[in-house]
Amino acid sequence: MITPAHILGQSEDLLVECQQGFKLLPDVCVAFKQMQEAAKKDDVDIQIVSSYRSFERQLQIWKNKWLGKTAILNINEQPIDITSISNQEKLFAILTWSALPGASRHHWGTDLDVYDKKTVELKQHNFQLVCSEYEGGGPCKKLNYWLKTYAQDFEFYRPYQNYKGGVAAEPWHLSYRPIAAKIENQLNIDMLEETLLHSGIDDPQSIIKNLKVIFKQYVLNQGKT
Repeated sequence: MITPAHILGQSEDLLVECQQGFKLLPDVCVAFKQMQEAAKKDDVDIQIVSSYRSFERQLQIWKNKWLGKTAILNINEQPIDITSISNQEKLFAILTWSALPGASRHHWGTDLDVYDKKTVELKQHNFQLVCSEYEGGGPCKKLNYWLKTYAQDFEFYRPYQNYKGGVAAEPWHLSYRPIAAKIENQLNIDMLEETLLHSGIDDPQSIIKNLKVIFKQYVLNQGKT
């Protein structure tokens, strides 16, 4: 049974190691491996680059960006000078590429980021997980088109396929719809607010003040109204 702790990334007892170092829910892992085998027949080497991520790990990613230890990128994947923007502007800038701790789909065990490992290595490409690598002459272009055609056959979809004014497009991000849809319906603002207030996150009041907008635009990815 999936509990709030599982939804918020505070428990991983339902997960299995699907690929070395990468955990998913059992049903998600089975579906992924089936998809992986099908892609292999089309000479596409789907491998996981990120899967389950705990609340604490997401919090550390957030803190590093908030404190300027990790670059914050704009929608065009260019670094932002955080000394020239307000805390609220910094909050929404981080959300473009990084989920709020407790609200990341990577907490659920249903979501994963993938790449074409064989092609990346063949082209000796310095892989960075950016959109340009999945377009044009990028090493994951073939993977991108393959997923567009076949991911749904294995009940995966891409929740961030298009930029809607909130989360940046992430062609690498897959979600297992049968379970992810149920979890998305269980996550709510009150649950998230309570968790964040006791998390040690920087400037929690700015987050809480904007939480309704954040939840709609960046958690549910419904875009700007």
